[in-house]
Amino acid sequence: MDRQIDVNIKGLLYGVAAALPHMQKQKTVTSLTSLLFRDQKFAPAGTVYCATKAAVRALTEGLRMELHSQNIRCTMISPGAIATELSESSSDEATRKNLREFMKMAIPASAIARAIAYAN
Repeated sequence: MDRQIDVNIKGLLYGVAAALPHMQKQKTVTSLTSLLFRDQKFAPAGTVYCATKAAVRALTEGLRMELHSQNIRCTMISPGAIATELSESSSDEATRKNLREFMKMAIPASAIARAIAYAN
């Protein structure tokens, strides 16, 4: 739980705070959320993950409103399954099994990198 909060919420907050001067020059902020924040199919073990991704969406929307007057574009990339180690990260065996099945349709991380490059 703490790792997910640290990476998905605090990582975005600290990253934006550190990079905001650069972002103001580039006129863009891009965040990575997930379609899963609306889908509790991995609950109860996925509840914290889904909550952190909902927080990323809320933070990005807030940044969009705050930075609009500076003509800074805020973009969210919201993919489904990405080929990562997520399926092995749960301590719950049933969740790991569900995630392994779900990850069979995962797209490579390089596809997300291309989407971010395109959006910017």
